[in-house]
Amino acid sequence: MATTAAGHDDEPLPDTIYVQGMVNFHGEKINHNGGFGGWKSVVRVITVGSIDSFIFYGMASNLISLLTTKLGQSTATAAVNINAWSGFVYLLPLLTSFVADSYLGRFRTILFSLLIYISGLVLLTLYTSLQSASCSKNAKYIISCSSPSTLQLFFCFSSLYLVGIGIAVCKTCAPAFGADQFDELNPGESKSKSSFFNWWQIGLSVGASSSHLVLNYIQDNLGWGLAFGISCITMVTTLIVFLSGTKSYRYILKSDHKEKKETLSNIFKVILPLLPLWIICLMYTVVDAQNVTFFTKQGSTMDRTTGQPDFKIPAAAVQSLIGLSIILFTTLYDRAFVPFAQAFTGKPNGITTLQRIGGGIVISAISMVIAAIVEHRRLRIALESGLIADKTATIPMAVWWLVPQYVLSGLAIVFTSVGLLEFFYDEVPNELRSVGLSLYSTIFGVGSLLSGLLISVIQKATSAGGEYGWFANNINQGHLDYFYWLLAGLDLVGFVAFLCFSKFYVYKRKAPM
Repeated sequence: MATTAAGHDDEPLPDTIYVQGMVNFHGEKINHNGGFGGWKSVVRVITVGSIDSFIFYGMASNLISLLTTKLGQSTATAAVNINAWSGFVYLLPLLTSFVADSYLGRFRTILFSLLIYISGLVLLTLYTSLQSASCSKNAKYIISCSSPSTLQLFFCFSSLYLVGIGIAVCKTCAPAFGADQFDELNPGESKSKSSFFNWWQIGLSVGASSSHLVLNYIQDNLGWGLAFGISCITMVTTLIVFLSGTKSYRYILKSDHKEKKETLSNIFKVILPLLPLWIICLMYTVVDAQNVTFFTKQGSTMDRTTGQPDFKIPAAAVQSLIGLSIILFTTLYDRAFVPFAQAFTGKPNGITTLQRIGGGIVISAISMVIAAIVEHRRLRIALESGLIADKTATIPMAVWWLVPQYVLSGLAIVFTSVGLLEFFYDEVPNELRSVGLSLYSTIFGVGSLLSGLLISVIQKATSAGGEYGWFANNINQGHLDYFYWLLAGLDLVGFVAFLCFSKFYVYKRKAPM
């Protein structure tokens, strides 16, 4: 124990107070002034998240184009496959987070996952480059591609799922490891930890927005092989950046075998009170899943010219509006809204995490109402222009009509997604925080699977008797507007359930955010 200047054991010196439960790379206890952790370490972790977001959203936002054009899948089949892949990405953390918290540690789990991530990107680069070489083309545009064999499909999807393993770890272990760099028992660091989740989301949004502007353009105009190759090189650089901080990070003190057994036996006891919120927020994630499927498909039929006759904005690139709105609104939330709300509530972060989550659910429902109205107008213009039967026709309606639904989706993420991330980190013990964040991730995974199931059931029901169905391959003959109205209604039902949960929930932490 540290002593005072007089040599007594009464009070420890501030510079010798150890960070509880944390050690350095060599397994030695560290103190607050020891130069370990803090923002200099967190910047590296946010870099990992930002680049992961760059690659993930660059793939996910335009994957429907790859599957429907290069692999020849129908719109409904491609949407289901994308939702299945997204479900895998968001559900796998249940396993990887347990391994990280109980055995490998968060740092080693992230390290191994980045290596798997890179290997998947290498394989996808090879596959798409060879596949493109087999396509017939004129001077600029690909005309047709041969149908891939069963073996080629297996290779392609296996590579996608390898990348998915890396993405899954980055989504949960990385933010947990980043938050570990701050001591919540230290007032100054505790405040920084809360800000970390906002800046983590900003980092993800920077990556996502960049991917829509860069990767989506390359995919549509220069080829998927080049896009995956750039992603691979970028991730290798990120691995080097992450490793450069090895000796400056803070690490969780390893548990002995007995403590591991106790941790395993207490997992269900810890997460049981959180499950109602997990279930309630599933509908929000079903709504969120539409951003990378049907929103993009809508945009692909609309006027995307910019004044340059040879240039069209890639449909998936419009999703950059979500990232840009997240960056803007998160900054305003952290720097303006929180201080403003503090003056009225007296709470450290202005409002509680549950209030933040609930506000986002309402915004999400509003975004679906607007999406339904815009889609109804798009279908009416297609009908009046005589373009209903032509799925390749450009509807004379600017793609910018989609701006409100994209911006509101971004605002909903600032409230609900970031709120859920912080909630599931704060409401579990320190040794289970990767597991806590896996709960956050699995909401989106199950939401993606539910979205795919809902689409399949509705399409089967609405296409009976030879009808096109709500999700016809030619969406001009479908009814996405009906689907959006349905989602808005389900979102509001979920909000009512959320109000009941939040009324009776008691925060586990001393200082609820």
